[in-house]
Amino acid sequence: MAKKIIATNPVAKHNYTITDTIEAGIVLTGTEIKSIRNGKVNLKDSYANIKNGEAFIYSMHISPYEQGNIFNKDPLRDRKLLLNKNEINKLVGLVKQKGYTLVPMSLYFSGNFIKLELGIGKGKKLYDKREDIAKKDAQMRIQKEFGKKI
Repeated sequence: MAKKIIATNPVAKHNYTITDTIEAGIVLTGTEIKSIRNGKVNLKDSYANIKNGEAFIYSMHISPYEQGNIFNKDPLRDRKLLLNKNEINKLVGLVKQKGYTLVPMSLYFSGNFIKLELGIGKGKKLYDKREDIAKKDAQMRIQKEFGKKI
């Protein structure tokens, strides 16, 4: 099935070294789905965690639907992620390791369903971030040089 990306987390790859990803469903209400279809979702400050054997996403902002009136929910409410027991156990094992965390990477349509790509990542130190920026800068300079010579 083709993925139609709705939103991405712009700071995920900048702040974390992503080692693995996993696809999760997400529990939403009707007005939240309509708002997501309009592209009114933000993953920037969101994070995921496992509590009592269930996975949740926190601080994912879904703007209230304009015609939703009383059916609108809190834009920053905690939302349950749909993962099977084996996936949750795998994530618990990885997250218990020193420095690993669950980072929401992107939100997308998979057929008629809305899926969340979770990354298992380790936080980068400041010097790692500087190194990545230097690599991107060097690549950009190489592209400019080759572009002028051709």
